[in-house]
Amino acid sequence: MYQSLSQSAADFFASAQPEAHRIFHGRGQLFEGLEHLSVDWYSPVVLITTYEEIDDIEKLTEAIIQHDSHSQIESVMLQYRKRRGTPTQCLYKNPINHCIVVENGLKFEVQPGVNQNAGLFLDMRPLRHWLSQNSNGKNVLNLFAYTCSLSVAALASGARQVVNVDMSKPSINWGSRNHALNDQDSRTVKSVAHNLFRSWGKIKQFGRYDTIIIDPPTRQRGSFDVEKNYGTVLKKLQSLAADKADIIATVNSPYLTDDFLINQFARHAPQCRFRKMMPGSEEFPDKFPERAIKIYHFSAR
Repeated sequence: MYQSLSQSAADFFASAQPEAHRIFHGRGQLFEGLEHLSVDWYSPVVLITTYEEIDDIEKLTEAIIQHDSHSQIESVMLQYRKRRGTPTQCLYKNPINHCIVVENGLKFEVQPGVNQNAGLFLDMRPLRHWLSQNSNGKNVLNLFAYTCSLSVAALASGARQVVNVDMSKPSINWGSRNHALNDQDSRTVKSVAHNLFRSWGKIKQFGRYDTIIIDPPTRQRGSFDVEKNYGTVLKKLQSLAADKADIIATVNSPYLTDDFLINQFARHAPQCRFRKMMPGSEEFPDKFPERAIKIYHFSAR
């Protein structure tokens, strides 16, 4: 049953793997019988996420650890996404719930299995790469900042200032630790740990923005619903964006088509021009790419 997973693990661990990666993306519907599984590498932790119950845990574990030819794995954790509280079980060696991982030379704190998300969304690697190449001298607004990995990438490219906005103070604090891990000047980082819809005045105080990132959750109880509230955010772009600003907007819902955000911009921010959709990460192959995360690049006129 785990032959395709075993092969992916064999290919991955054939060499030293110092950087964070997705090892296996069963959620892409390309591996029959394993659609409920994803496997991530947060060195030295393998984090397996399952959306179904698993009966043959020993076989699942063996499919991965048998290929650890360079003795890199110090823990294998299994997170049950469908169980209440998304609990985590240690399958191999000892649980490791905190580690520092590397991606493209940048350091990030992750907490595998502690919460529903480990703290670094691996499918956003293409956007972090783009920011690391296109942020020099820019004032960057990072909405729904979570642990601020995108602003870390922007500052690494020489951004003049980043403004992180997220209603979760623990997430903003986590992001501050990520900036510190990369020796980034705290004077260039502004944080707004407050409900976005009550923070527009504060956000405007930091000037017009050369890059605006809108990376919301699909649905956050009591604060944001992508279908209901995206337009409200887009209406504010005219008062926030500098001339010819880059607008990066994402949608992470399998139920919304590619046209959803195009239409939202046409209705609520017609001054913005669609430029392209960024390609998804090669680590996340999908039978139905239209259901995967979508990253749009617009520019302000």
